[in-house]
Amino acid sequence: MKKEYTNGEVIITWQPDKCIHSAICVTGLSEVFKPREAPWIKMEAATTSQLIEQVKKCPSGALGFRMNSEKISDAEMRPVSMVVEVITNGPYIVKGDIEITHSDGSKELKQSSTALCRCGASNTKPFCDGTHRKIDFAG
Repeated sequence: MKKEYTNGEVIITWQPDKCIHSAICVTGLSEVFKPREAPWIKMEAATTSQLIEQVKKCPSGALGFRMNSEKISDAEMRPVSMVVEVITNGPYIVKGDIEITHSDGSKELKQSSTALCRCGASNTKPFCDGTHRKIDFAG
């Protein structure tokens, strides 16, 4: 499932099944991200640039964005650069634009930041779903 929110300039996408509930969005822009309200994203509460910068910080990739008039080109599907961070007792955080090829051959572009499972117990592999906390993963 994917939900979309727009302010006319940017579209923020949210995929709840990928969310690891880090709350980075809520703590970073609490006037925009209000998980106890519906709709939970208040686009009008921040500028487009503020929205984009906050979405880029999402470690799971559950939040994404695109400009309303933007189409993804082949050139944008290739990573420019990336950094991989190992989170103690948690996922790998891949920072940068990456293309993931799934086992069925389908491709998915992940922009900005993506959390990849390191414990092996995620129900949304290769992505982290926060299960590492439930199983007390150490690593």
